[in-house]
Amino acid sequence: MKGFPENCIETFENAISYQPVVVEFDVALSKDSALVIMHDDKLDRTTTGTGPIGNYTYAELQQVRLKDDEGTVTDFKIPTLSEVLAWGKNKVIFTIDIKKGVPYTKIIDAVRRTKSESNSIIITYNANQAAEVHKLAPDLMISASVRSKADLERLNGMGVPNNRIVAFVGVSAPDKDVYKYLHSKGISCILGTMGNLDRSAAANPGRQVYYKLITDGADILSTDEILQSGRELDQYRADKKLSTKYLKVK
Repeated sequence: MKGFPENCIETFENAISYQPVVVEFDVALSKDSALVIMHDDKLDRTTTGTGPIGNYTYAELQQVRLKDDEGTVTDFKIPTLSEVLAWGKNKVIFTIDIKKGVPYTKIIDAVRRTKSESNSIIITYNANQAAEVHKLAPDLMISASVRSKADLERLNGMGVPNNRIVAFVGVSAPDKDVYKYLHSKGISCILGTMGNLDRSAAANPGRQVYYKLITDGADILSTDEILQSGRELDQYRADKKLSTKYLKVK
């Protein structure tokens, strides 16, 4: 949204004013090994700074300001991992994406220090990474790429149990049988709609794209369109008469 940069606490706060959300963010390392929240390797696209993030100390990074998607400079600063985890207590679930060169051990240590185990999911991109995270922290949830029965069997074979997996099923809707199989194992499914599915939904608002994706089996939508998807999920909740004592939806 205009005025709200990516990977920013103020943006996360804005998002929860619309919907119950799972917040995905990215963790990078500063020159002095501070864990900071930033997607790109370089500062240029999303901040007033330039060059690789690893060339700057944490103190130096605090001097730059974040820019929104249109390039407008805001007053917001680059947050640290600990600041984000502290903000999210009793508010959201996090999926934590880790940039190249950031050790999983440092992320897990931060989750432990802030007592964020119950609302943190560590993103992995292959079975080896998932197995590594599970060995380091067997109590934590892991987002793992699972697009077939074989993918899940590989994870299980490497010691990752079903009760620690949230399945990322890709950025195009899988066959309904994939959802059925994963649900039979007690596994929730994340479908990435950022990209083609978001564009399709924006171009055809009457088709209720997000509503249908949930009906077909997705449990979580990873979207850049919180307003439109939210309206359709509100309608889904109302139609299905869904409620929970753990969440108040206004």
